[in-house]
Amino acid sequence: MALIEMIMPKMGESIFECTVLNWLKNVGDKIEADDMILEVATDKIDTEIGASHSGIIKQMLVQKGEIAVIGKPICIIETNASEETENSIITNADAEKPQAEVEKMIVNPGGVSVELLTTPSVPKNNSGNSRFYSPLVLNIAKEEGVSAEQLDSIIGTGLEGRVTKDDIFAFLKQMEVPQQVANNIAPTTSSSDQIIEMDRMRKMIAERMVESKRISPHVTSFVEADMTHASIWREKVKGKFKQDTGENITYTPLLIEAVVKAIKDFPMINVQVDGDKIIRKGKINIGMAVALPNGNLIVPVIHEADSYSLIGLTKKINDLTNRARNNKLKADDLADGTLTVSNIGSFGNIAGTPIIVQPQVAILAFGVIQKKVAVIETPLGDTIGIRQKMIISGTYDHRVIDGSLGGQFLKRVSDYLDGFDLDKKLF
Repeated sequence: MALIEMIMPKMGESIFECTVLNWLKNVGDKIEADDMILEVATDKIDTEIGASHSGIIKQMLVQKGEIAVIGKPICIIETNASEETENSIITNADAEKPQAEVEKMIVNPGGVSVELLTTPSVPKNNSGNSRFYSPLVLNIAKEEGVSAEQLDSIIGTGLEGRVTKDDIFAFLKQMEVPQQVANNIAPTTSSSDQIIEMDRMRKMIAERMVESKRISPHVTSFVEADMTHASIWREKVKGKFKQDTGENITYTPLLIEAVVKAIKDFPMINVQVDGDKIIRKGKINIGMAVALPNGNLIVPVIHEADSYSLIGLTKKINDLTNRARNNKLKADDLADGTLTVSNIGSFGNIAGTPIIVQPQVAILAFGVIQKKVAVIETPLGDTIGIRQKMIISGTYDHRVIDGSLGGQFLKRVSDYLDGFDLDKKLF
């Protein structure tokens, strides 16, 4: 038999640690590779983690409520040695050694093969002592202006007394209390009021919305698009589309297709800000806001959206939407968005002023499509007709996007929808 220390897998480029919400298996349980064995929470998503090997769980190294560090061991699995010839084990002591390469030392105590592995050490803080701070916590401290001395004073509730994201946000909230009292803005309650505790995702959304408004000066512009041709075309093809592909075609892929085209025309809308530098993103990754059954919001990302045909885009959108609503998204599904869209028209809303998803610099909201009386230009002169109109709002970060760029980009999205080809082919 062989003992394997399962390593906490990578969950996205910006995620360095997560919190164990629940172990789905117990010590002694037999598992197969890829069986879901624990549920974790990051600052982006709650998700389940699959087993790296088949075997029997011998020990949990990280308990419920504790912090699991990406790249560090989380449990020990006993496997069949004949099936596990390449990865036999790991010890906690050796896993802490800051060596860049894997050391292998095969021994045979009682017939058990043992392989000692080392992994890179995790970042330490820069405050002059040896206390560990995750990159996420250090980044929040930097953004909020928390000094090294203040950071050292925070009592950590994480593993081995580490400061978690919730700890530093609680500290920041305490710092705000005296000012709230001074301004007499503390909420009051009465016996008829119902107090509802925010769930973890709602707290996370609230924190991000406040942070985005603090970071970016928001400006919103509006334009009205003529969706008549797009609506007629969709109505004409949706039956055959469903028959040929098994998918329902909504307005969302048509809208995102127009956005992608406009980004190619105005690539400086597809940027991010790093201090006094502007990073023009090489890929067009479109986030799309999805309302969940519990009322919360999540933004899965269509990576390299410009690489999809309309059929492929439709399938991708439907897949992400379904998995979002069934809590099946992975961390990578939410990572690296470069611009976000929100179809608020599905709720009957005419228009909105959405908040930017950091570190992006723009977000579009598409309102409800309404039939309106409009002036139609023809070669024989102007006439009156019924058109299907939709308001598009675009919110942008005024640090790097001025009204000229923001307005032209928004109008270009509208132009692509206005000029939708009634004879557009699917295949």
